[in-house]
Amino acid sequence: MSEPNRSSPPNAPMRRGRLVAATLGSLALAALIVLGAILPAEFNRDPLGLGRLSGLSRLWAPEDRLVGGEAAGVARAREYDAPFRTDVIEIPLGDFLAGADRSELEYKVRMRKDATLIYSWEVVGTDEPRDFHFDQHGHTTPKPGEAMTVATHRQAFGLKQHGALTAPFDGIQGWQFSNSSEKPVVVKLRLAGFYELIPPGQAGNEAGVIANVPADRARPR
Repeated sequence: MSEPNRSSPPNAPMRRGRLVAATLGSLALAALIVLGAILPAEFNRDPLGLGRLSGLSRLWAPEDRLVGGEAAGVARAREYDAPFRTDVIEIPLGDFLAGADRSELEYKVRMRKDATLIYSWEVVGTDEPRDFHFDQHGHTTPKPGEAMTVATHRQAFGLKQHGALTAPFDGIQGWQFSNSSEKPVVVKLRLAGFYELIPPGQAGNEAGVIANVPADRARPR
């Protein structure tokens, strides 16, 4: 006599133990998918390290934040007709006993409106900030009978300054340097940007300073 068939009928419900195991397995797989795939790819979170290993973390990217091309009416990006240039100007100044014509001078460069100048200068020869004064300003060069526009950027005592300037108008921009120490000094000025050097003797360079030469040759007597 043959043995009775002990297999479950086709439509018999799943045993409780197998049901619990299947449920736990599904939950574990779902958690693995969330922690190992969805979080790294969608939220840049990788608690298991699987996103980095699988490359899924590279799929995440923050939402773009758009910024306008202008701020307060000023363009963030500009193009200029004049080429970019750099210059080094060493300006010798005598001590205060040498007289105003030797201990102070004005040095400027020519700039078009909205052009950018990056500058850095320091004083060599004294370590006392109160011995040196600078007046950073600019103005237009009007024709006879026309009014002059003047912009004052900064006036202070100090031995160095680093920064950038955007010209508010067509004209000349620069500094009045004054040495009141008991020793002669040299102002080492470095410029970069979109500007033109002013020839010696013209407005803005009445002292006749020559750029890109050592200090002993920069201010012929």
